[in-house]
Amino acid sequence: MSKASPMADDRYWMGQAIALATLGSGTTRPNPMVGSVVVKDGVPVGSGYHRRAGEDHAEVAALRRAGDSARGATLYVTLEPCIHHGRTPPCTDAIFRAGITRVVTALEDPNPAVAGRGIAALEAKGVQVTTGVLEPEAETINGPFLNLHRTGRPLVTLKAAVSQDGRIAAGAGQSKWITGAEARTFAHRLRFCHDAVLVGAGTARVDDPLMTVRLEDLELSGAGGPLPVLLSVSMDLDPGLRLFENAASGGTAVRVYTVGGGSSRSLPGAEVVTVPAGPDGGLDLAAVLDDLGRIGIRSVLVEGGARTFAGFLDQGLVDRWAIFRAPVVLGEDGGTPLVAIPASPSPGDGWWMETERTFPLGRDRLTLATPVRYQQCSPV
Repeated sequence: MSKASPMADDRYWMGQAIALATLGSGTTRPNPMVGSVVVKDGVPVGSGYHRRAGEDHAEVAALRRAGDSARGATLYVTLEPCIHHGRTPPCTDAIFRAGITRVVTALEDPNPAVAGRGIAALEAKGVQVTTGVLEPEAETINGPFLNLHRTGRPLVTLKAAVSQDGRIAAGAGQSKWITGAEARTFAHRLRFCHDAVLVGAGTARVDDPLMTVRLEDLELSGAGGPLPVLLSVSMDLDPGLRLFENAASGGTAVRVYTVGGGSSRSLPGAEVVTVPAGPDGGLDLAAVLDDLGRIGIRSVLVEGGARTFAGFLDQGLVDRWAIFRAPVVLGEDGGTPLVAIPASPSPGDGWWMETERTFPLGRDRLTLATPVRYQQCSPV
């Protein structure tokens, strides 16, 4: 195996494979997004991507299109080919049968079922393998999958709609709607790209959210939509909430987390899971994420409320913020702040964010950021 400086052609064709991989965004769970291109004598003869779990992997899709032209060709694929039997046969077998003589991959697969064994199997059969081509770009599109297999936990994004003065609800607790139609549509796209959507019990009671993806142009068939997750210490939950009614009528069951030793009450349309208490009297959110990782959840979109946001921040479990800011001032008299935490004694002691990107959505503005806890700097 060589992890050499890739040729310009390798970088180009891997870029094409990465672009193909992103076509599976939101539909491959729990699998990664993977794209593949078969190239012979500098000409692409087949390409494909993984559409959803149980269907052809990207390599197989590309090889089907290449047919006999694959013999003696190079196969570019964004992730190490699998070697195990899952819902589909090993991709390494398909590569051998097709007569591929060289495989170029961006990443080794951290899944313990693969973890370098696919590359080793290819090399054992005389296939030349090059790895690490456009590795950072391939990492970016599959961050949740890679993180799950490296840490056992899903990536966590906190999503909030706020006013100019940092409020997520008005004095009466009303939060519908702070943002406009364009921002709300984009929020549904965020849901579509996450494996689970999570709220606290307070948000469930006040907003009564469905926690589903409602966009006509997105194909959910086979993906099932995100898993609805609800946090409740007391289990004082109304079975008439829309998310429970939706689950009971055939939608995805709601995964409810509560404190071990608390109420054992059952709810129609819910799967209740107990976890230890957290340091703030709430739930141990690390245990919640561990359980979600155990069932294959790669990414979680946390949608509120203020106490739930605070819990994830305090326990150091936030990977990303998505903040929709509307051009409105709600005032402090009874308005709900973004995060229910005590005021920091100084700016240097607060929760800082490193902005990745900011862009307009109609009248509103979305900021994507990574939390960073800065300390006071010293000039010496």
